[in-house]
Amino acid sequence: MRKTLAALLLSLAMTPVLAHQHIRPGLWEVTTRSDLLALVPHIPAEHMQQLSDLAQRYGLKLPKIENGAATSHVCITEAMASEDVPSYFYEHRSGCTVQNATRTGNRYQLELTCSNAHFQGNGTAEGTFISPESFTGRTEFDSTVSGAPVHATAQTRARWIGERCTAVNPLP
Repeated sequence: MRKTLAALLLSLAMTPVLAHQHIRPGLWEVTTRSDLLALVPHIPAEHMQQLSDLAQRYGLKLPKIENGAATSHVCITEAMASEDVPSYFYEHRSGCTVQNATRTGNRYQLELTCSNAHFQGNGTAEGTFISPESFTGRTEFDSTVSGAPVHATAQTRARWIGERCTAVNPLP
């Protein structure tokens, strides 16, 4: 269970967000829901600390997790907001690369391939930009975490909070 949650938590930190057309740069609140997140309260504190330490090694911060949902704040710069497909949330994060990224109208799709010392896997992400200040998305991922197979899906909703990102650093 710990390995499964580790894979999910790392993938949450890479949750898809925005694209160039109709998207506002600034601070966004991103909420991701998954059945696996409902298991987080059952993880002993020392194991959660290990997961947090693992995420930090990859330059990630675990989001706040309550009631089966993870909520985080993300700063989207002008340059990031101008991209067609939000590959910056996947590329080079936890050893992941983006392939076959496409965008048609307000929808995007992409494929992920991830490989690092702790997990390997493939997945897909898709999203819909509803307005300049909101979007929804879905990620599906099949992986192997320390030799154990893990399948995870997640649904994401995001909303623009404001222009300034004083409390959050932009993604690299």
